[in-house]
Amino acid sequence: MLKGFLGSAITIVALLGALPACTTTASVPQSSGYASNSQVQVFINEMVAQHGFSREELEKIFSQAQRRDDILALMSKPVEKKLPWYEYRKIFLTQSRIEGGVAFWNQNAAILEQAAKAYGVDAQIIVAIIGVETRYGGNMGSYRVLDALSTLAFDYPPRGEFFRDELEQYLLLARVEHIDLLNTKGSYAGAMGYGQFIPSSYQRFAVDFDHDGKRDLWDSPMDIVGSVANYLHIHGWDPGATVTIRANVTGDRYESVIEKGLKPDTAVKELRTEGITPSIPLPDGTLAALLSLEQEDGPEYWLGFNNFYVITRYNHSPLYAMAVYQLSEEIRLARARMQ
Repeated sequence: MLKGFLGSAITIVALLGALPACTTTASVPQSSGYASNSQVQVFINEMVAQHGFSREELEKIFSQAQRRDDILALMSKPVEKKLPWYEYRKIFLTQSRIEGGVAFWNQNAAILEQAAKAYGVDAQIIVAIIGVETRYGGNMGSYRVLDALSTLAFDYPPRGEFFRDELEQYLLLARVEHIDLLNTKGSYAGAMGYGQFIPSSYQRFAVDFDHDGKRDLWDSPMDIVGSVANYLHIHGWDPGATVTIRANVTGDRYESVIEKGLKPDTAVKELRTEGITPSIPLPDGTLAALLSLEQEDGPEYWLGFNNFYVITRYNHSPLYAMAVYQLSEEIRLARARMQ
């Protein structure tokens, strides 16, 4: 979940998390720390003045923060943009991820039911997001969050301001939630826990669903499930509503509808005049967006409704949203067969 950076909870990390861990950790060049960096000194001054941090403690922390050149290399060539839908889908729609989703759902059925009632979010979507992001907690990232955020804040100019803000939020979060700054690990973009929340998303959307006084997205199943549900709830999830359906297109006027983007703001009545026909009958006033997904034998077309758009608030990629949706359906069907 990166708030429009490359996708959020949230993230460019979901796809990388599907790859073997060895692809992200080889040849790690390190420096002697960030404390002497002039940018870091300015940052420390701000944290002391604005938030009352101890200068001595921050100096000690940043003296142990390491620049990660492998992170900079990964940021310069994000994996997701290279893949067409038919390749992207293969990563997430696997039998092991479906079976893992069923197992996660069964193990946490009571929590998922409670979260669905509290936040109005369908359990299958919560499970699928956690499955896409981290394989149900099996791959939450191998980078120390302090190193990742420091590297990107001070040595990645294209998004330095964004990541300085995230580093600020991370230090504030660690102070409140008692996070171990020197040992906590996450993605190469600083996303954390089962749902891969970046610090600002953790601050805004994570919830203490088990009411133990701490929002724990690593070890508390209730907080993990509740936080993902809360994220989707705040972004407008409509429980039980259709997420997406196939569409047929004719002519070439439909292309202008695709160019409008993912927000569903075109009525079905208007879509029909542009040569777009839903695969099932829909009321004329239903709002939708049109997206094209690349298959090996050519594009296929889908209508995305409000809930599809909500998934893209977690990660702005339509490929991500479609993977979550289709995985959720496979998990739901597999679980129903078992029962």
